[in-house]
Parts: sequence; structure tokens; C-alpha cells
Amino acid sequence: MHPDDEYAAEHEEGQRGKTEMWYVLDSKKDSSLVYGFKYDLNEDKIRKALAHGNLEKYLQFVPVKKDDVFLVKPGTVHAIGAGALVAEIQESSNLTYRLYDYNRQDKDGKMRQLHIDKAFDVLNMKACPEPRQPMRTLCFHRGIATELLGRCRYFTVERMMLNTERIKEMAQIRTGSTTFEVLLVTEGCGMISTEHTSFAFFRGDCIFIPSNSELITLHGKAAMLKVGC
Repeated sequence: MHPDDEYAAEHEEGQRGKTEMWYVLDSKKDSSLVYGFKYDLNEDKIRKALAHGNLEKYLQFVPVKKDDVFLVKPGTVHAIGAGALVAEIQESSNLTYRLYDYNRQDKDGKMRQLHIDKAFDVLNMKACPEPRQPMRTLCFHRGIATELLGRCRYFTVERMMLNTERIKEMAQIRTGSTTFEVLLVTEGCGMISTEHTSFAFFRGDCIFIPSNSELITLHGKAAMLKVGC
């Protein structure tokens, strides 16, 4: 799990904590992720489970499918399971406290470092309700449909569906004066153009658009995540 900003600032030399959001790009049958605990627990129960190597019995495994969204708050124990391909949007921080690592060993027979004491300082030991998917409302502009996936104090994430193949005009976007945006292409392909340049984009590309950008035009058929802060 990750600490919040206040704990990180005090205990990690002014670093940031981490709030993050997962968007499931693809998943195999029976894929799942860990999202908090199934029951209300206390430190003694968790430490005993860690000592016996069976913390899994308390973890909440949530089935996932393509297009699911999960907001992961600081202090929430979490992990991405096998078969799930996830786009992770997060605060600018690499600070992680590893509570449990499934007793895995590396090629040299060593286990990864754990951060037990700090983890307990920030761990949410209450049962986590199974996360619900956000209610989505499509907003239509010429050539683009958008829907809000998640918003918090650190970022806003929208899903953007581009389709200009049947209209003569290209879709247009522009950033504001105080924030940049990132476009992550999750499906399809197309062209992005400004007055000075033009290039093709494809699935998997990540496009950074600085704040106060010039007018940008998009053409093609694609789905993207649009991330702003």
C-alpha cells in the first residue's frame, strides 16, 4: 500500500504519498485484483497471518473485466492479479510499503524487502466495500464522445472515443493555461496535428500535451484515456 501525503512528508523526507486509479485495459477469464480486506481486522490478526504466510485468507479478491475502474486510496492494501492489463494513473510518487509478497523468492532465493512497521502506520484495517463502477454519462462533441471515469484532488481521468471517419471536420482539443494533459491510446489509431507538426498515433502510444497548448486536431477512430491534473 501507499502512505498519504501527510505521512510521507513527515517520515519520508518530504516525499509525496500516493493516490492512484486503475483502468482495466484487458483481462483474461477469471482475472482479479486485490482491493483491501474482506473483514474488519486488527494488527494482531494481521501480524499472525503474516507470520504464518497466509494473509490471502483476509484479502478481498475482486473479479475484473475490460473497462473497469478502481480508485485506490492511500492505506488500501492492493495488488494486480495475473491476466489483468491495467493502466495506472497516480500521483507523482514511487513510495510503496510492501506488507506481504506471497512468500515469493527471486532467482537467488531471496525475498523482496518488506516494510511492516511503516505499513501498519498507514494501513486501513477496516473491511473495504467491493468497489462499484462509476455511473458514466457520455458528453458528445463533434467527432468525440467523452465520459468521466474518476476525479480526485490529484487528477481527472476521462475516456475519450474519437471517430471522425464519417465527418469532414477533425475533432479539436486544447489544454487550459494551468494544466497539461496526457492522452493514452487504448484502442485504434489516427492522426494528431497542430499548426507546426503532424504525426500518427497507435494503440499503446502516450501523448503529452503541455498547458496552454495551441489548437490540436485529431482524426481517426480510437479510444483514449485523457488525464489532467
